[in-house]
Amino acid sequence: MKDQVVLIVGATGGIGQATATLFAKAGAKVVLAGRNRAAAETLASTLNGAGGEAYVMDVDVTDPESIDRLVQEVVTNLGAIDILVNAFGVGIIQPIADASVDDIKRILDVNTLGTILMTKAVIPHMAERKSGKVIQIPGIIGKHVMRGSSVYSASKFAVAGFTKALVEDHKRDGIGFSLLYLGGVGTPFWDSDIVQMRVQKEKMLTAEEAAKAIYYAASQPQPGVLNEMVIQPDSHQMV
Repeated sequence: MKDQVVLIVGATGGIGQATATLFAKAGAKVVLAGRNRAAAETLASTLNGAGGEAYVMDVDVTDPESIDRLVQEVVTNLGAIDILVNAFGVGIIQPIADASVDDIKRILDVNTLGTILMTKAVIPHMAERKSGKVIQIPGIIGKHVMRGSSVYSASKFAVAGFTKALVEDHKRDGIGFSLLYLGGVGTPFWDSDIVQMRVQKEKMLTAEEAAKAIYYAASQPQPGVLNEMVIQPDSHQMV
């Protein structure tokens, strides 16, 4: 992983932060991208102070121009993007009858459109070099539905379908695509007012465990690719 350029979008969330920490310890050049610049700068300071190499860059995943600026800035200043980790997203767990139109649009704009736009901007650079890895995190609700998950599952099932289709489109381009169905991760996801579900975070996977799965997928040597992985806490096995 030494000196590889790793772009983590949503780097200040629970999973994103743990992932950035793991990659930085492994010697990667880690780009912390997102909208919360203050949190990203705090994280970068911590990582750099521990001997890592982290950079803070702004992006709004719903804005194509913002995404293009980010990718160009990374490529110009750090070099080719070796690994893209789309770790961003917003949650909603509530009956469709209770979901506001504004919330539905926001979930689809960030989770689905944002993932498509972010991936679209990076893939041409990887295809040109015949090398790269794209890691998507639809989560277990992007594979198996649960009560109240209609909108969220729609946004994440779309990410899974999108990524599987990309595999067909880029079979000869040397790009590895991974879908990680991580279930029950104890992050701030569950603290939102529109996530109407009581959970016991202490019984869930930790963000650090999720980060290890992401790192494992990213570190597979070519031509090997980890296409899909399901990790659940033991209380939710085989859902």
